[in-house]
Amino acid sequence: MPNIKSAVKRAKTSAIANLRNRAVKSDVLSNQKKVLEAIKAGDKTAAGTANSDYTSRLDKAVKKGVLKKNNADRKKSRMALAIGKMA
Repeated sequence: MPNIKSAVKRAKTSAIANLRNRAVKSDVLSNQKKVLEAIKAGDKTAAGTANSDYTSRLDKAVKKGVLKKNNADRKKSRMALAIGKMA
């Protein structure tokens, strides 16, 4: 445990941020699984609606600073390609 006041505060705030970031990432991954399951099932309409929710969650994660913009854009692009390849 740090001895300096500012270091103590920094440790507390980073622990809080860590919890928030993990929750946001978990939410993003849960939505990603929903899209992948819809793709695997072959249901294009369900995949499309799940993908719109997934992209929304990615954008919110970028807004909160959990993910980088290019990272989210890459994930959105790859998911859109996967849905586009469906028959």
